[in-house]
Amino acid sequence: MLKKLIKYVDYDGKERAENFYFYMSKAELMEMELGTVGGMQNLIQLIIDKQDIPKIMEAFKTIILKSYGEKSADGRRFIKSKELSEAFSQTEAYSNLYMELITDADAAAVFINGIVPEDVAAAAAQARKEREAEVKEEVKEEKEPVKFEKKDEKPKNENNADAPVHLLNN
Repeated sequence: MLKKLIKYVDYDGKERAENFYFYMSKAELMEMELGTVGGMQNLIQLIIDKQDIPKIMEAFKTIILKSYGEKSADGRRFIKSKELSEAFSQTEAYSNLYMELITDADAAAVFINGIVPEDVAAAAAQARKEREAEVKEEVKEEKEPVKFEKKDEKPKNENNADAPVHLLNN
């Protein structure tokens, strides 16, 4: 669970600093993953790779609003509803958070890692390291010089003399 202090100016011009809570349970993550053709992770990666800014913005809006909630006083529940998400989306706190996430990749990574269960974040970090190692290996292989075999023999004609290859093939 991510507890995030967000500073903003409300609609009465009053400066505020409030804590907001964001969390996605394993069940919610699975629902998003399985409810998206090709999987949510693949969709997000595709959007990022294509640099599709409108889709990136839409994805962050969805993630913010689906992860927003209020922690119960006894700490046993994390309460979410469309009404709570909509109310949050109507604040400058939401606007400030949204702008931060779409303009700062590091802040976005911290946010995403903070809203998922710790074991899921750890598994994702491990998968990311493995993927980066694979990419480095692929890049290394691509940078190795190409070796051409040098052939000293030229094709010969029936008199054992050098002849252009195209003439021998006719």
